[in-house]
Formats: sequence, structure tokens, C-alpha cells
Amino acid sequence: MLEYIKMILDKVSFDSKLFEKELKKGLKELLPPEMKELKNWCYEKFGKIYQTVLNKVFRRVKLT
Repeated sequence: MLEYIKMILDKVSFDSKLFEKELKKGLKELLPPEMKELKNWCYEKFGKIYQTVLNKVFRRVKLT
């Protein structure tokens, strides 16, 4: 599921609203360790363009 969510985020990364929507939706499907891995991947891949979106979404997520 994690790899599928990464693929979706890659495909919608042209639009910030769609990216945020798919990120929130994808996080609901993951276990905490997978969420942490997704968070690291997102910041590495999209941190420069979507840092504000990532901060907003991941601030609300419990990664424990």
C-alpha cells in the first residue's frame, strides 16, 4: 500500500490541493511505521515545493 500511495503522490504532485487530499487519504491506510517512512519520503522528494502542505498534514499525524 505504501508504494501505491507514493505512486499516486508522484502523479498528482502537479497540484497542491490534489496532493494534500491524496496524502491525507493515503495516510488513513497506513500503519504508524509506514506513515513515518512516507513522511521521510515526502520531505525528501517534495519538501522544497510542498513544505507548507507537508508540515500541515504531518503535524496532525501520530507516528508512534
